[in-house]
Amino acid sequence: MDIPRRYKSMFVLPGLITLVLIIIFPLLFTIRVSFSSWNVSSPQMDFVGVANYVTMLSDGRFWAGTLRLVLLAGGTVLIQYVLGFGLALLVWRNVLGRRLWRVLFLVPMMTTPVVMAAIWQTIFHESLGPVNDLLGRLGLEPVRWLTEAGPAVVALMTVEVWQWTPFMFLLMLAGLLSLPKEPFMAAAIDGAGAWRTFREVTFPLMAPVSVSAVIIRLIEASKLSDTVYVLTSGGPGSATESPGYYLYIRALKEQQTGYGGSLSLTYLILMIVTLTVVAALLARALKVKGDS
Repeated sequence: MDIPRRYKSMFVLPGLITLVLIIIFPLLFTIRVSFSSWNVSSPQMDFVGVANYVTMLSDGRFWAGTLRLVLLAGGTVLIQYVLGFGLALLVWRNVLGRRLWRVLFLVPMMTTPVVMAAIWQTIFHESLGPVNDLLGRLGLEPVRWLTEAGPAVVALMTVEVWQWTPFMFLLMLAGLLSLPKEPFMAAAIDGAGAWRTFREVTFPLMAPVSVSAVIIRLIEASKLSDTVYVLTSGGPGSATESPGYYLYIRALKEQQTGYGGSLSLTYLILMIVTLTVVAALLARALKVKGDS
């Protein structure tokens, strides 16, 4: 017996209402706020047209932070992919205690970013941290990990790689476990070695999973702010400041809500366009590889 059409619509209605409440309404409200002068000194949402967007175009701090995040996210996600894939390959094989290794590799991901950043802040402490202590034992000079621009970026990337490589590992291991056995049996019959099997069988078969994993991590990396807040507070200066943290400063700390709305919408559009282009390029490369 077919369910009447009106009852089918009722099943969809709760999900539609939830979608409107948690996504569409905040987005529309942010668009309205971005065209206003709403801030702590002017609680009224007076319409100012595109004034906030004109100001944003000359905001070098915002654009520098966006470019910085693109480079940082690209670098960390690439490292996470290589390490995660490598660890997944090790556990995929019949190594001793592989169930234990699976659990241990996931421990960093189980910790919240704020707690993880606080732990690493102690590890990178200039005078009390174990990293500089180890460098001293090796006869090397201590590094100002959190107070110099270059080392601070390295420290931030280290924390990101440490925490989110397990996520990449989990996705890649799931992909490896779902691969068919026939291509590997054929490669063994042909006398292919380990490297040739990986290059011509494993990696091509894992390409769809690889693309999905990289895109998911890029989306998450584009929202980087909590780790920056705890680890470096965007410093030294603005050397590690991400757009998310800058939005927090302008919209919440300085309470320039209208301007913060314009920044957030612009950043959202930039990320959607960038990730769409990256996904298309990866899909195209995958198609070309599959055709060849």
